[in-house]
Amino acid sequence: MPAGRLTAALPFWLSLGFVPIFVLGAAWGGGWLALSWVYAFGVITLLDRLLGLNTENPATDVPLADLFWYRAVTLIWFPIQTTVVFGTIWWVTHSPHLAMHEQLLLFMAIGLASGGVGIVYAHELMHQKTALERGLGDLLMASVLYSHFRTEHLRVHHLWVGTPRDSVTARYNEGFWRFFGRVLATCPGSAWRAERAMLARAGRPVWHPSNPFWRYALLQVGFIALAWGLGGGWGLVLFVVQAAVAIWLLELTNYVEHYGLTRRHLGDGRYEHVQPHHSWNAAHTASNWLFINLQRHSDHHYKPDRRFPLLQTYDEAEAPQLPLGYQAMVVAASVPPLWRRLMNPRVRAWRRAFYPDITDWSDYKAGTTPMPRGTP
Repeated sequence: MPAGRLTAALPFWLSLGFVPIFVLGAAWGGGWLALSWVYAFGVITLLDRLLGLNTENPATDVPLADLFWYRAVTLIWFPIQTTVVFGTIWWVTHSPHLAMHEQLLLFMAIGLASGGVGIVYAHELMHQKTALERGLGDLLMASVLYSHFRTEHLRVHHLWVGTPRDSVTARYNEGFWRFFGRVLATCPGSAWRAERAMLARAGRPVWHPSNPFWRYALLQVGFIALAWGLGGGWGLVLFVVQAAVAIWLLELTNYVEHYGLTRRHLGDGRYEHVQPHHSWNAAHTASNWLFINLQRHSDHHYKPDRRFPLLQTYDEAEAPQLPLGYQAMVVAASVPPLWRRLMNPRVRAWRRAFYPDITDWSDYKAGTTPMPRGTP
């Protein structure tokens, strides 16, 4: 249960373990460059295995002041990540001790943290109401050149998850690499149209200063200029490498979170309300520490304004369950045949459990047509 003490929140600070790992990699190169991958995919998976599932649900009426040490790790991460990314760009471009391939591997490892931690924290921050938190979320997304994600996530994904109108809901039998290409091609335009519609409802033109895309562009250009200024053209290449890895991890996570799950179409473009069973849930202890309860995704979509320490978990009768934590599931998702073998039977079981009246799913193979109508 959340409490005001640092010791209660400390498990959620596992992300700081990446910092000394990057220092070792930048200093010595070689095998040290693999440590971040071992930490994220090996150590956390092992801890999940040893610690099992955490099925306890905290009270949801905890005062904000009692969440200080939980929130703190999300608030300090931007300066930490910025120091790591840009400090390392300066270091490796002014020191000859790492070969070119070692520098690339180092920044791929940094992208693991800026995606697996930075974007996860940005996701938490962008859902909050304070200007500080939203601003930090914007900065974190700009630092991986993916600022439109905030608009796409808040204005499109949360409204249309589990429907054909949401590009980020992976369709049944759709492999990750096909999904990845589709999302990269469609989501920036989808986000732009969502903001344009918001402005139109307020009677404002698309070029109005309140359009966040101008802020997104300025922040991204600023980070690009900083990388160039610190490390020249090669520094910019390294910056883009970490951003690319971060984006790849984000979309792998998006793919896992809703694969094959759909909301019932009620007719006239309307869908049933989002329920816990429209997202995959994972109660694995250590990976929920690292990803600040993002794996309690069923509750996040059910109650999007709930802060991460207060998110609830669900049992199999209420929400579909992933067999492993996200760090292991994204590895499986990278290999489509393995993923389909692991997850397609679970999707079919979900259909039988939550929509037993629908016997023919042939019209919903790729999310291009609505599900049959019916009472939710």
